[in-house]
Amino acid sequence: MSLSAAEEDSAQEIHIPADIDWQMLDKSKFFFLGAALFSGVSAALYPVVVLKTRQQVAESQVSCIRTAFWIVRHEGLRGLYRGFGTSLMGTIPARALYMTALEVTKSNVGTATIRLGLAEPTAAAIANAAAGLSAAMAAQLVWTPIDVVSQRLMVQGGNNPKLPAASACKYLGGIDAFRKILSTDGPRGLYRGFGISILTYAPSNAVWWASYSVAQRLVWGGVGCYFCKKDDVISSENGVNTLRPDSKTVMAVQGISAAMAGGISALITMPLDTIKTRLQVLDGDENGRRGPTMGQTVRNLIREGGWMACYRGLGPRCASMSMSATTMITTYEFLKRLSAKNQQGLTS
Repeated sequence: MSLSAAEEDSAQEIHIPADIDWQMLDKSKFFFLGAALFSGVSAALYPVVVLKTRQQVAESQVSCIRTAFWIVRHEGLRGLYRGFGTSLMGTIPARALYMTALEVTKSNVGTATIRLGLAEPTAAAIANAAAGLSAAMAAQLVWTPIDVVSQRLMVQGGNNPKLPAASACKYLGGIDAFRKILSTDGPRGLYRGFGISILTYAPSNAVWWASYSVAQRLVWGGVGCYFCKKDDVISSENGVNTLRPDSKTVMAVQGISAAMAGGISALITMPLDTIKTRLQVLDGDENGRRGPTMGQTVRNLIREGGWMACYRGLGPRCASMSMSATTMITTYEFLKRLSAKNQQGLTS
């Protein structure tokens, strides 16, 4: 891929490593290394997810720092990793589905849009948006039940008076939670919030991947203008000043672009994520009566703190999505390069 920018007297072109599509990947290496790399990423970011979830189900506003100190003081560091084992079990198959749908859709839609005569930047944005949409929908088939169970485990620790009755039913672990949810709510209980999860994550992923594509080009334009002032970095080919950034620069640009896209996506979808979390952690009862509906959940939130209650946990979620986006995209691009069949073709 190359990006170009014009200055007053001379043309400038940035050559960055070529994109790697689905056909170029060694699939066995891609999935095996992906499981290992993304398990590590999940472990690093999990405490932030726990803090976000605790804030979303609290009956009043509590700061992220106070929530973290409360958990560590009363539950120990293990409290920041409640439900992690269950979450990790779901992360591997969900990520496999996600990556497969993402790459297949991006490759096919990208090819189709180019054939329609669309400009490369527009085609890339459309392909990324479609890929993010299909990947999120595929992953939620596996992830929603895991999310329901792991979030129940996240909020049950300690005796925090600010936590609602969501934690009234105590679970011994992921399997116990799975069994109890089935006994009280049936299979539908494991897919509680599935619809709103699709409404939250599918558009969010589409926005994120499209924003990432646009942000990356904008950031590369800024980097090009900066480096093109340094003669030792620029080479001249046929009257065109050419920048060939090293791998550190490429990763930095990808990380910055991902963080920008993650913050925008988190802000737009925060209310839906709060409602989804509330729906997923509230229990039914032994008499067959199910938890609150989506409408009741929204009314409860507004009664507790107005519309701003829908933005509880915004700080941790923005931080989580930005950090997750940055680590995910740099890890993902690194994974694709490790898994490419022809390593020699990646330098141009």
